[in-house]
Amino acid sequence: MSKSKTVFLSSLKMAIATFCSRILGLVREQFIAYIFGASGMTDAFYVAFRIPNMLRDLLAEGALSSAFIPNFLEAKKGSHQSARLLLWSLFVFLFILTFLLTSVIVTNSEWIISVVAPSFKADPEKFQTTVYLTQLIAPFIIFVSIAALFMGALNSMGAFFIPALSPAFFNVSMITSMLVLPSILRESGIPIIYTLAAGVLFGGFLQAFVQLPLIFKYKLGPVLFRQGFHTQTKKVIKLLGPGLIGFAATQVNLIVNTILATGTIVGAVSFLSYAFRLFQLPVGILSVSIGNSNLVHFSNAWRNGDKEDAGEYIKGSTHLSWLFILPATIITLTFAREIVHIIFERGKFDELSTLMTSKALYWYALGLPFYGLYKIFVPAFYTIEKQMIPVVASIGSILVNIVFCVALVPHYGFQVLALGTTVSVFLNSQLLIFLFIKNTPFGFKNFYSAKIFKMISSALICYVAAFLIKPYFLFFKFSFIQKALYLGIGFAAMGGSYLFLLWLFGERELVLRVVSKLKSRFKK
Repeated sequence: MSKSKTVFLSSLKMAIATFCSRILGLVREQFIAYIFGASGMTDAFYVAFRIPNMLRDLLAEGALSSAFIPNFLEAKKGSHQSARLLLWSLFVFLFILTFLLTSVIVTNSEWIISVVAPSFKADPEKFQTTVYLTQLIAPFIIFVSIAALFMGALNSMGAFFIPALSPAFFNVSMITSMLVLPSILRESGIPIIYTLAAGVLFGGFLQAFVQLPLIFKYKLGPVLFRQGFHTQTKKVIKLLGPGLIGFAATQVNLIVNTILATGTIVGAVSFLSYAFRLFQLPVGILSVSIGNSNLVHFSNAWRNGDKEDAGEYIKGSTHLSWLFILPATIITLTFAREIVHIIFERGKFDELSTLMTSKALYWYALGLPFYGLYKIFVPAFYTIEKQMIPVVASIGSILVNIVFCVALVPHYGFQVLALGTTVSVFLNSQLLIFLFIKNTPFGFKNFYSAKIFKMISSALICYVAAFLIKPYFLFFKFSFIQKALYLGIGFAAMGGSYLFLLWLFGERELVLRVVSKLKSRFKK
């Protein structure tokens, strides 16, 4: 089986599972938009949720996973029992660390919100609600970090579908809490915004718990530490050091962005959060799936000394990322307002909220292809044990983002924060590729090939054509069913046109392979 095919199949398994989770995530956001709209209370929730979510970037989807998987694979080569001991050594370490972090957040929540959202102090009710929500949500970081640890171990064992599906249970918990709890809280005189905190907390627990049956299936259940922690535990923790530096820089960036957003207009944090949720749909389905799959296969090949195979894996992952994320990018850019309208505009989410959210979504969407590359190359540096490189690159791009946003937000509003994210991830991804080439035997042509240029050209032609055709369709005068059909046909037409143009540009084998693989997988 070819290297790109191997990555494609494992990525597809993760993508299908992630698709289910992200769709439920959209349903969750629809419920929030319908019940709460884009208001001061939703701003309070999103700011409170951002605190533990900041830590999640490091412990759930960042440095921990990148450091853990290569070392887990190395331990597994020694013996299955060795890998099992490493998993539970890190479980104990993670639990203690996240418990301490949760305690710090809970006891210092008032000060944290004063720093992150200083403008909230002008509204005592909103400020106090944000503080209480932060305290309630804080333990989420414990559960989501353990869930990420389990996911890394299971991915290393070749299990991709169920771990990728686990976030769906988080979304089910959130949706259920909004269906069941509001009436109970109203009777008790408690603001119904607290239903969201309950959903987050129980959802985080479920995300970890549902992976336990597979942990036992692969004989990775808890183990007694008769002779202390696994010897590689210290190595994984040491690798977290550079990640912590990058994490600290990222948090400064997030804090600056939050301060800037809360200082613009009421609802700005919510507009950005709704837009980012839509942005995360292709990111989660495509970028994260391809990146996680690549990490397992690339790490295996590199640790076994098969540099040629490792190069083929990362080259194949890069091509897959461009191939699938470009059409998602042009579809989102073309139909940003229509997508926000049909998904969110109901209940308390009005036309103005649609307009503001779609502006943010447009600027986020420009960064989609580069976020895909970022998700591939950051973990790869941990595998080749050059983990300080992505940290330095990240700090540089974050500084650019902060300067960019501080200079432009006062003049152009909150949507500049979305554009700043795109500028930052573009610079970061290109710097990472350049430095990866410098530090590995893989040449420039692997990552900047004629094939990628053809993909970009095909996507640009489709976007320009759609931009010229769109004014002939009065979308906002259609009925709901007509709107849904319009978007469905529009998405399919752009995706089909993209593949057809690739065919015309000479990439016939690539197009046929993608079409046949998708057909065979969906028939199953």
